[in-house]
Amino acid sequence: MKIVEIQTVRCEEFAEFIAVLLKTETGLTGLGETCFGPESVEAYVHESVAPRLLGQDPLTIERHAKELPAFYVTHGGTGVSTRAHSAVDIALWDLFGKVCNQPLYQLLGGRVRDSARIYNTCGGYHYGKAEARYRGTSRPVSADAPGELEARGPYEDLYAFLHHADQLALDLLDQGITGMKIWPFDDVARANGGQYFSAQELKTCLEPFEKIRAAAGDRIDIMVELHGLWEAAPAGKICQALADFTPCWVEDAIKLDSLDALSRLRDATDVTLTFGETLAGVHAYKRLFDTGAVDVVMFDFGWGGGVSESRRVAALAEAYGLPIAPHDCVGPVALATGAHFSVATKNVLIQETVRAYYTDWYNEIVTGLPSIGEGQISPSPAPGIGTDLRPEFLSRPDTHVRISR
Repeated sequence: MKIVEIQTVRCEEFAEFIAVLLKTETGLTGLGETCFGPESVEAYVHESVAPRLLGQDPLTIERHAKELPAFYVTHGGTGVSTRAHSAVDIALWDLFGKVCNQPLYQLLGGRVRDSARIYNTCGGYHYGKAEARYRGTSRPVSADAPGELEARGPYEDLYAFLHHADQLALDLLDQGITGMKIWPFDDVARANGGQYFSAQELKTCLEPFEKIRAAAGDRIDIMVELHGLWEAAPAGKICQALADFTPCWVEDAIKLDSLDALSRLRDATDVTLTFGETLAGVHAYKRLFDTGAVDVVMFDFGWGGGVSESRRVAALAEAYGLPIAPHDCVGPVALATGAHFSVATKNVLIQETVRAYYTDWYNEIVTGLPSIGEGQISPSPAPGIGTDLRPEFLSRPDTHVRISR
C-alpha cells in the first residue's frame, strides 16, 4: 500500500482548524487535524511533508514519526512543523485502523475502561471560530447588544462563567458533568502584563469561584486555566488565593520558559498544578517531570506529536506516577482521538470537552462524534478514529482544499 495523495482542508468560518487527508491507491483515506495557523500548516504540508511521504507505506507509522521531523535544521516545540507532523500522525493511525477494520482504541491495546470521565471547558460557540479576535475575552454574546456576537444556543459558557457561574455549575451538574474549567484572571493578566494584580482585581476574579461553591458546594470540580499569562510571583499568589476553593487543578499558571520559575511556583503553593499542552516531544516532558512540579499532565494530539508521541508521553508519565488529561479545545478529530486514547490508556484521569463545540460546529465538519452523556465519553467502534469530513463541508464555498499527488 502506498500514499498517493495528500490533501489539506481549511475553512474560512472555522478560522483555526485544518484537516490533513492521506489517500492510498486502495481508496482508503486517513484523517488528521491540527489547530492554529492553518495557512502556514497547509504550506508546510505540501512543501515539506508531501515530497517525503508520497509513495511511502502508510503503515510504517513509527518510521514516519521519527523521520518526518528529522531535518538537518530541526524544528522544535509546538510550531508549524510539529503541528503538521501531528496531524499526519493522527491520519496514519486512522488509516491503520481502517486497514485492520479495527477502532483506534483496539490498536492501542484495547479498552482499560468502557468510558472516560469528562469536564467542560467553558468556552462559547464563537471561541475558536472566525470571530477568534474575541477568543479569551469577556465580551458579552447577545443578539440584542449592538456590535456583539450573536448567540447561537444555550451554551455561551464563557459569558456564563464570568456572570452566572452559579447557574452554569448547576446546569452542568444536571447534565451529569462534574468538572468545569474557567479562566477569570485572563483580562487582568493582559491589562497588567502578568506582573501584578490589585486587591480589588483579585476579589473580582474570585467571584465566580464563590458563586460556584455557594450553589454547588463540592459536587463539582473546578479547573482553573491561567493560559501562561502570569509571572511566577503573582501566579503563586493566585494559587494561594484559590486554595480556599479547593480547585481540581491550576493549569499553565506560568509559561514553561524557565524551569527555575516553575520550581519557585511549586514552592509557593500546594494546589495541584497541570502543565503540558504547550509541549511537544517526550524529551520535553521528561525535563518537565524531572522538576517534580507537575501533578497532572496535559497533552494535545494535534500539537504535541499525534498518537505516536502521546503513547510515549503517557508511558513516561506512568513511570513518574503522573496522570494524563488529554486536551481538547481545538477540533472534532482531536476530540475523537482523545476518546479512543482515554479508554485505552491506564493513567488517563479525565478528558477535556467543550459542549458548545460538540453540540454545534463540530457537527458541521465531521460525520460523527464520540458518544457523550452523563459526564462520560466513549469512542466510536467504527474503524480508525471513527469519523470523516462531511461532503457538504468539503463543498462549501469558503472551504479551501489543496492537493499534492
